[in-house]
Amino acid sequence: MRSSILLSASLLFPLAMSACEREFLAAFTSLYLNAQTVGNSSLLTNYMLQNYTYSENFTPANLSAPTSILNKPLNSTNSRVFLDPYLCSAFTEIIVPEPSHPYVLGVRIEGNGKYVTKMETLVSDEGDWLFNATSTAYWSSKESWTPIPLADRDTRDVIKAAGDAYFNRFGNVNITVPFGTPCARLEGGAYTDTNMTNGETCHLGLPSNVYVQDRRYVVDVEMGSVNIYLGFPGLDRASETPAPDSHTFRVEKGKIRYVHTISTCEHPGCGLNGTYIPIGGGKKGARGVATTRLRSMKRGM
Repeated sequence: MRSSILLSASLLFPLAMSACEREFLAAFTSLYLNAQTVGNSSLLTNYMLQNYTYSENFTPANLSAPTSILNKPLNSTNSRVFLDPYLCSAFTEIIVPEPSHPYVLGVRIEGNGKYVTKMETLVSDEGDWLFNATSTAYWSSKESWTPIPLADRDTRDVIKAAGDAYFNRFGNVNITVPFGTPCARLEGGAYTDTNMTNGETCHLGLPSNVYVQDRRYVVDVEMGSVNIYLGFPGLDRASETPAPDSHTFRVEKGKIRYVHTISTCEHPGCGLNGTYIPIGGGKKGARGVATTRLRSMKRGM
């Protein structure tokens, strides 16, 4: 199976045009997932530009080093891929609920249509914000992220604007976020619609004086999704540096349907010492959720 994936990916790469095609991004993503499964970063070498850049949790790293997450075999049970030919970028969400060492990864790439020029990997595990890979896998499996029917697809601008409105609202209370009903949020392992009522909204408390900058986008019109990489100010209460963070939004008919987050912290527990309120976000109860974080952020800023 793995050899067939490698062969199909290899056959696609020579056909990729410099204009960047969806097939190029899909082929590299398939190859990446195989490389991560077997823990062999060298499988990607021929498809990376000579002077590519690589980082883990926004810190420059060596892709081929033994300490690279790509050189650790990981058995992913859930993954989602989003492709953006317009920006020649892609994002992959990877959930690894291995009891020995669970992870949730986010991988964002940029390319030129022939080679990958940049890879940014977010590695979240125990001690990161609301981390619970088993719960993440469970709730993610209950959601529907199928391609949007052609007649119902939003434009690229509408999808991107929905994600931007969410973060713009952090610094301006007059901005309206287009949350739909239903809307469910998966933050770490905490989920906001544990009863699967399809009547919940995502209108949680939001800060009013947090300015989120340095956003990097992957907009997949076919999937109705936008992924945004950013530095999250105040997430790690023990650090003055914005925390490496990823938010992925599913947008249906202009309204946000799902939100997935991957948030990493420099300090265990994000400097909160476990002081957040459970909302039943795990499969049988989970740790806290965004409202506590955001209220504490508002008090501290």
